[in-house]
Amino acid sequence: MSDDLPNLDLDLLPTQGSDSAPAPRILLLYGSTRPRSFSRLLVQEAAHLLRHLGAETRIFDPSGLPLPDDAPVEHPKVQELRDLMQWSEGQVWCSPERHGAMSAVFKAQIDWVPLALGALRPTQGKTLAVMQVCGGSQSFNVVNQLRVLGRWMRMFTIPNQSSVPKAFLEFGDDDRMKPSPYYDRLVDVMEELMRFTLLLREHPELVDRYSERKESAEALMQRVNQREI
Repeated sequence: MSDDLPNLDLDLLPTQGSDSAPAPRILLLYGSTRPRSFSRLLVQEAAHLLRHLGAETRIFDPSGLPLPDDAPVEHPKVQELRDLMQWSEGQVWCSPERHGAMSAVFKAQIDWVPLALGALRPTQGKTLAVMQVCGGSQSFNVVNQLRVLGRWMRMFTIPNQSSVPKAFLEFGDDDRMKPSPYYDRLVDVMEELMRFTLLLREHPELVDRYSERKESAEALMQRVNQREI
């Protein structure tokens, strides 16, 4: 046990990073701007675990992010989000379920991230873990939708996932997650995310695509063969 992770058996979850290799860079997104947002509390708990496992983490605060296309891309919050997308090697997405779907706050964050920034695809090949919090009984609507989004953004979504029902019962007055099977599942998901992130770092060819190599080669040939008129 530790002060930072009081509900974790540290002997059963050793760090996974290497002292010589850079820490995996993990971006965490959540989908509510409420003062006490349970999707935010869940990603904060996930960040505690990821740091223990050897990752460097950053959490994006969606407060102040304009609606998609309602501000120029130069808006500071939009630039912050896009910079973090490019910075990350892996990501954690967590949204509350509202009317059977992900929140507008969460979807707006993804809608600000294009499939391509020039020749750069800001999310392709990055690992992704998906989670949701529910106000009532357990549901998997949001995690299923997040998987569709992750595939569309060309990310490698790990098999495991977390759905926390009645989230208001799962966090104490200190805003830390209580010990429970839901907490243990969160540990499982973060451990799996780290493993796949390290695997893809060592084997980038697993997310390399023939069609994009061909496209890049053709673009190179066009540039090399250009003639001034």
